[in-house]
Amino acid sequence: MKQFMNSKETLVTEALDGLIRTSNGRLARLDGYPHIKVVVRTDWDRSKVALVSGGGSGHEPSHAGFVGQGMLTAAVCGDVFASPSVDAVLAGILAVTGKAGCLLIVKNYTGDRLNFGLAAERARAFGLKVSMVIVDDDVALPDLPQARGVAGTLFVHKIAGAMAEAGADLDAITAAARRVIDGAISIGMSLDTCTVPGSPKEDRIAAGKAELGLGIHGEAGIEQVDFSGARSAMQMVAEKLMPHTGQGDHVALLNNLGATTPLEMSVLAEELARSPIGARIKWMIGPAPLMTSLDMHGFSVSLLPVTAEEVAHLGAPAAPPSWPPLATLSPVLTRPLPDGLAPIQPVPSAHPARRALLDRCCNALIACEADLNALDAKSGDGDTGSTLAGAARALQAALDRLPLADPTQLYRAIGVELAQTMGGSSGVLLAIFFAAAGDASASGKDWIGALSAGLDRVMQVGGAAPGHRTMIDALAPALAALPQGLPAAAAAARKGADATAGMTRAKAGRASYLSADKLAGFNDPGAEGVARLLETLAAG
Repeated sequence: MKQFMNSKETLVTEALDGLIRTSNGRLARLDGYPHIKVVVRTDWDRSKVALVSGGGSGHEPSHAGFVGQGMLTAAVCGDVFASPSVDAVLAGILAVTGKAGCLLIVKNYTGDRLNFGLAAERARAFGLKVSMVIVDDDVALPDLPQARGVAGTLFVHKIAGAMAEAGADLDAITAAARRVIDGAISIGMSLDTCTVPGSPKEDRIAAGKAELGLGIHGEAGIEQVDFSGARSAMQMVAEKLMPHTGQGDHVALLNNLGATTPLEMSVLAEELARSPIGARIKWMIGPAPLMTSLDMHGFSVSLLPVTAEEVAHLGAPAAPPSWPPLATLSPVLTRPLPDGLAPIQPVPSAHPARRALLDRCCNALIACEADLNALDAKSGDGDTGSTLAGAARALQAALDRLPLADPTQLYRAIGVELAQTMGGSSGVLLAIFFAAAGDASASGKDWIGALSAGLDRVMQVGGAAPGHRTMIDALAPALAALPQGLPAAAAAARKGADATAGMTRAKAGRASYLSADKLAGFNDPGAEGVARLLETLAAG
């Protein structure tokens, strides 16, 4: 797999230097590359308790990205998914620890426990006060004697960081960290495994499946489950967390495991709020990439029952830009549309024949959704079928409130409906098409004349014409042939749609941005949609 890296041997050191170079002087590193990779605060007051964490790289922004005022004092970084050495951990401790002492925050993995633990013993031999806490928040494998430490570790970073910044002593910070560890729970889900630099990708998650409870190093989860969308995915995660939740109000940390888009993460945030545990969640951190697993297409949810004091610590200012503010979960706020924009609802009227015709049109577009998406993916963003099918479903749902008996008002009502429910330029153009058809019908045009007037207006406003590789290449000849009947119109539309495969230069629409080799041999998806619609109607 292609990755923006120079070599796996230099990946971590170059990434850390890039982080430091863009930190506005907040961060520095200890000398000692490549064996000692330690990022430290440049503004550190050694009279305060130092917080040191770390582990294998590949979880960015954890851990180096959370070094800064209000969070970590130093992060000790290993290679990708590999614990740092004892010497590296000891270097980090010695670099930042003063008389107030140091707290090591360690995730519960054998390598981290051993290396951080031995470094703590050696630091104590230097006369330093060092405490260590082990985070074990993962509830995915209940029978595992040693639960893994995952994204719940960040609750400890933030609460301990706020306390250290405020001047609390080592004993108080350690006790607070242990309380957080006792309450924090986490579980993750992913649609795909991660790609470890320099290694082949493991494709163990089958199509249509998701893995529940997998680890942040790509370790297999409890089970592979059927995946049917964000809602069911979050329901399964909530069910696993529910038995482990504490009493009172909770903070949720919604973590992007690396490759999940912000759009998906916002949907997951909504589903978390709606889930069976949503009523217990009063605050949320994220959604954001916080403790990732390279490019894993997944998410994790961490929960913590909190006191008022812990909420204050979680909401205290923190300098690292990757740390999101604590947000209070609130109802979705709405405001009324401005005057003049609220849609005017038409007076419904019945006309069984027209209703049946519109229903058939909608079903025809819905039936070719997948085919049109696949066609669009060859030269666009793969959504033409979904756009048309989405509009068709919305129109079907509106059939009983349309003025079916009045053609003029029906054209206009369809235009308004499409303007509201159909995305992109297609929705606007079709709204213009039907609005112009309504105007033409009001002037006495028959239905063919009205639709032809709509096409003329679309070409005028949109700038496209036959030969420009758009749906007009099928629609214009179809309307010209419509006086000879539907079969003639369908044949003309098919001929026009197929001709677009030979048009290697689009002059309108999104395809106009593409080169000839991306267009040759493939019908324009909009023209194909028109042809299929008319073919379905002509077939009876």
